[in-house]
Amino acid sequence: MSLADFIETDLEGLIDDWATYALAISHEGTHLSESQLRDSAAQILAGIAADMRSMQSAAQQEAKSRHSEGSSESGFDQVAYLHAEERLAHGFGFNDVVAEFRALRATVLRRWQINSPGGAEAFQEMIRFNEAIDQMLSESVRRYAQQTRRIGDLFAGVLAHDLRSPLGAILNSAQLLLHDNELSPTSLRAAANVQRSSMRMKEMIDDLLVFTRGRLGGMLPASFSPQDMGRICSDAVDEVRASYPNAVIRPRFAGDLRGTWDGTRIGQLVVNLLVNGVRYGSGEVAVEAAGHDGHVTVVVSNEGNPIPESALPTLFDPMTRASLHNREGTAAGMGLGLYICRRIATAHDGTIGVESTEHGTSFTVCIPRSPAVSG
Repeated sequence: MSLADFIETDLEGLIDDWATYALAISHEGTHLSESQLRDSAAQILAGIAADMRSMQSAAQQEAKSRHSEGSSESGFDQVAYLHAEERLAHGFGFNDVVAEFRALRATVLRRWQINSPGGAEAFQEMIRFNEAIDQMLSESVRRYAQQTRRIGDLFAGVLAHDLRSPLGAILNSAQLLLHDNELSPTSLRAAANVQRSSMRMKEMIDDLLVFTRGRLGGMLPASFSPQDMGRICSDAVDEVRASYPNAVIRPRFAGDLRGTWDGTRIGQLVVNLLVNGVRYGSGEVAVEAAGHDGHVTVVVSNEGNPIPESALPTLFDPMTRASLHNREGTAAGMGLGLYICRRIATAHDGTIGVESTEHGTSFTVCIPRSPAVSG
C-alpha cells in the first residue's frame, strides 16, 4: 500500500487526531467548529494524497524541494490559501498554524510507520509526503502573513484618513487664535506651537496614507499641471523655515525650471528632503534647482556626519530610521519620509539618489519636464 492510499484509507483516524489537537490549541474565542476543522483536514490530506500520486521526475522533485516550481495545477496551493484565511479569520495565531501542520505530519508518519511495508519504496513515499506537506505549510504561512500585513495596512490607512478631520479642526482653531489681537504674547506663542505641531502631525499622516496606499497596491495619486520648480522650492523653504526658525537654508536656481508636474507632491518631496537635512545634518542646508535639456534636477545637500555605507542600499525603504541610527545621533533615514520621496519621484518618471561623504550628504532628484504619466 502506498502512503497516498494509506492516507485515504485511514482518513477518518488521521482527521480525528488532527482535529483534537487543533481544538486544543485554538483560542476560546474562536468560532471555528469541529466540523470546519475536520473539513479543512480532509481537504489538506486529499490535496497531499493527490499530489503524491502525480507523476514527478527527478528534476521536478528537486525543484519542488527547493520550492521553485509554479503553483499546482490541481488547486493544491488554493487549499493552503483557504486554510490560512480560515485560521486568520477565526483567531488562530501564526504559531498555531505552524503547529497544526507539525501535528499533521507527526500523526501521518507515526501511523504510517506502523503500517508501512518498509524498504526503499516506503522511504521514497515519506520523502514525497514531506515535500508535499512542506509546500502546503509554506503556502499557508505565506498567505497568512500576506493577509495579516494587509489587515494592518488597511487599519493604518483608515486610521490616518479618519485622523485628518479632527486634526484639521485643530489647525483651523490655531489659525484663528493667531489672528486674535487680544491674546497675550504667551498665548500667541502657545497657539503657534500648536500650529507647528499640528502641521508636523499632518505631514506624518499624509505620509502614512501614501505608504499604506502603496502597500495595498494603489497608485500614488497625482494631478499634473504647469508648474515652476523655483516657486515650488521657494515655498518649501518658507514652510520648513516656519517650523525650524533657526535653520539656515540657501536656495539656488538656474535655467528654465518650468514643467508639468503635481506641484503639491513635488513640494512634499522637497520639504521632506529639507527637513531631513535640517534635522539630521549640521550647518547650512542648500537646495539647488537647475533645468537642462528635457529634465529638471533638484539637489538638497547638508553638512554633517556621513550616512553609513551599509545603510545606503535600504535608505529609501520604509521604516528604516530606527535601525540605522548611529551613536552620534545622525539618522540615515526618515522613517517614511525618504520612501515617500522615492514614490513621488517614480510617479513623475523620475529618479532619486544619494551621495554621502565626510564632506556632507546630497540627495539628487531628476524628473522630466513632461512625464509620460502626465499625459
